[in-house]
Amino acid sequence: MSTALQQYIVPRYRLALVREGEHPAMFPAACTCTEKAQLICEEYFRGLDREHLIMLALDAKNGIIGFHTVSIGTLDSSLCHPREIFKAAFLMNAARIILAHNHPSGDPTPSDGDIILTKRLVKAGILLGVPVLDHIIVGEYRSVSLAEYGYIREEET
Repeated sequence: MSTALQQYIVPRYRLALVREGEHPAMFPAACTCTEKAQLICEEYFRGLDREHLIMLALDAKNGIIGFHTVSIGTLDSSLCHPREIFKAAFLMNAARIILAHNHPSGDPTPSDGDIILTKRLVKAGILLGVPVLDHIIVGEYRSVSLAEYGYIREEET
């Protein structure tokens, strides 16, 4: 039996959060974090011709730390996986998150896929200790909150 040692080179990594700029926003004084998120998203998504999915990171007092563009998709779909959303949330030290995406068609009615994704991400957030407070879908003239539709229940967050 050989007792020879083999040398292995093991990569070492460093994670970094990089600030890419700023997104100006104006809020009414008594605005809730969901209302602020909707205003930010409506401005960010204005004029986009493809679906974008973003994650807004919140601190322990539900203040918005910042947002991260998770995915840029096609005219009617956007791919995402929980690991991509929560990786950014962890790097931003988020206590909670709000998700948002746009429907370039202008109609913010949630699709079956939107509902399935939301439920999946809510479960992941519970397991990981970073609850999903809402998933906002932005259309041309209005936005829809999946929390208000009842897909994100208070006892889950």
